[in-house]
Amino acid sequence: MGKTAGGQRAVVAALVRSAFLVNAVYAESSRAHGITPQQGQLLCVLMPQPYGMSELGEMLGLAKSSLTGLVDRTVQRGLVRREPDPRDGRAVRVGLTEEGARLAHGFYDETCRRLEGLPSGLNTNERDRLAALLARVVVDNKVPEVFTDPDACRA
Repeated sequence: MGKTAGGQRAVVAALVRSAFLVNAVYAESSRAHGITPQQGQLLCVLMPQPYGMSELGEMLGLAKSSLTGLVDRTVQRGLVRREPDPRDGRAVRVGLTEEGARLAHGFYDETCRRLEGLPSGLNTNERDRLAALLARVVVDNKVPEVFTDPDACRA
């Protein structure tokens, strides 16, 4: 095995293991707030503004039927609402209710607090480098903004 192949496998392993680690934190935060991880994702996506169903499906990577079920369950909990789309009378947008906004911000803050502790063994320069590299991977792969800056959401 060449040096490059071994290095690529190390990156793959690190990314997969990191995903497991972040997913575990997300699940812990979700349980602490009495929601599912998928509901937590939906609430975080909706923090800045309401979105149409097709936009939500793209952002969350969900098929229409899965997204409809997720939204239905979250509407039943009183956390989101469907509203008419002002640009298209046939379409609906999904937005946070007042209770949903409170829960979304609490969930977001709790998840950030838990995630901030993960790289505690890194110094400031290492953290900055890690953040820059991960940001580049995210941009290069056109990942939608799912977990945004809370200051941008609360403005």
